[in-house]
Amino acid sequence: MNTITLIKNIYLDSIRNIGNFVIRNYFKAFTWFTIILFSVVLYAFFYRIFTGFPF
Repeated sequence: MNTITLIKNIYLDSIRNIGNFVIRNYFKAFTWFTIILFSVVLYAFFYRIFTGFPF
């Protein structure tokens, strides 16, 4: 019975750690993707301002 409990705890800990790893990397990728998109928007905005685009 003790062996089954230990195996269950090891399994639950490993799943918990994998979940944290996936979520942490997902948010890092999402942050970089957002920064890249925001920089593209700023580039387009300033390009239009400096080339004399009438708003």
